[in-house]
Amino acid sequence: MKRRSWLGLALAVPFLPGIAQAQAGMVVFAAASLKNALDEIAATWARDTGKPAPRISYAASSALARQIEQGAPTDLFISADLDWMDYAAARNLIKADTRFNLLGNKIVLIAPRDSRTTTLALTGGDLAKALAGGKLSMGNVDAVPAGKYGKAALEKLGAWSSVKGSIAQAENVRAALLLVARGEAPLGIVYSTDAAAEPGVKIVATFPADSHPPITYPAALTRESKNADARTFLDFLRSTKARSAFEKQGFTVLVKSASST
Repeated sequence: MKRRSWLGLALAVPFLPGIAQAQAGMVVFAAASLKNALDEIAATWARDTGKPAPRISYAASSALARQIEQGAPTDLFISADLDWMDYAAARNLIKADTRFNLLGNKIVLIAPRDSRTTTLALTGGDLAKALAGGKLSMGNVDAVPAGKYGKAALEKLGAWSSVKGSIAQAENVRAALLLVARGEAPLGIVYSTDAAAEPGVKIVATFPADSHPPITYPAALTRESKNADARTFLDFLRSTKARSAFEKQGFTVLVKSASST
């Protein structure tokens, strides 16, 4: 498949590589920001159950929801916002009775680790000055949850008009993170969990929780899932072991642990 530019996000999303050819085993579609925690959880589940680890495809929630709509075979969907899970639910793409809100998160402003910027006020003038003609890296502001949260926060804080012409819109939050880590953008807006997972960046400001809609990660089985292990894995996401992995990465767990396993 031809590689797409990180700038912008096409509305028509082709199948993710490898997924359309999946023949057996559990497949999970998960928001890109979950990679570190979910990789650990999947390995733990496989070790505890003796079953093959699920194959997890990470991307923007918008892309994943559209993949499911187009018929990509998957058993479980974890979105980084309510909107894209609602999108899937409205099209009868998930099993509504399995849906629950799993995690919460924060958005932060980051800079490259070696940047002279240490702290920064979240105002339009200060952000524009710190960019110094460079780009503010963030997820696509019309589709990617982290980008939508970031735009909402900048608008609420009165900073959007000053920086909207300097936005580098990435196709998922991890792509936005990488632009800053590589020094290709002087500032970026990502989840706090992404910043914690990348040694090449540092947090220079945290957006107030009331400056954007609550960041919520819902999870659900897909309507077409026929894999019995998928429900077991979904339940495992509520376990104390999963909670520990999520909290280690900085997520807020929104569900009570279902078991001690």
